Amino acid sequence: MPQTENEPAPSAERHYFEQLAQGRFVIPQCQACARHHFYPRVVCPHCGSDSLRWVEPSGRGEVYSSTVVRGKGGDYTVCLVDLDEGPRLMSRVVDMPVEAVAIGLRVRARIDAVDGAPLLVFVAQTEERA
Repeated sequence: MPQTENEPAPSAERHYFEQLAQGRFVIPQCQACARHHFYPRVVCPHCGSDSLRWVEPSGRGEVYSSTVVRGKGGDYTVCLVDLDEGPRLMSRVVDMPVEAVAIGLRVRARIDAVDGAPLLVFVAQTEERA
C-alpha cells in the first residue's frame, strides 16, 4: 500500500496483524544478525539493527510452559511456545484436551478466527517434517 507524505509508516504490530488477517503468519528477521524475533518491533532486540525483513516461519515449535484457564465458557490453555526459528511466543494449544498439553509437546501454528478476528493458535504436530 503506497504511503503518502503525511501518513506515518505502518507499525510492526499493525503489519503483523494485517498479515494474520490475510492468513499469513509472519515474523521479523534481522538482516544484520539473521535472528528472528517476536513480538514485532522496528529494531532488532538482539543487535539493534533496523534492517529487518518479514518472513514466514515454519510454524513448528515446542511447548515451553502451559497453564489451564478455567472459565464459564470452557477451559483453554495459555502456553509459551518456542518456535523452531528461536522466538518464544504466547498462544493457545487447541483441538486436544487441555490436560494433555504438556511441556515438550511438538506443535504447529494455525490461524483461527475467534470472535471475528484472526488468532494464532497451535495444534499438536502429528508428524515431523523436514
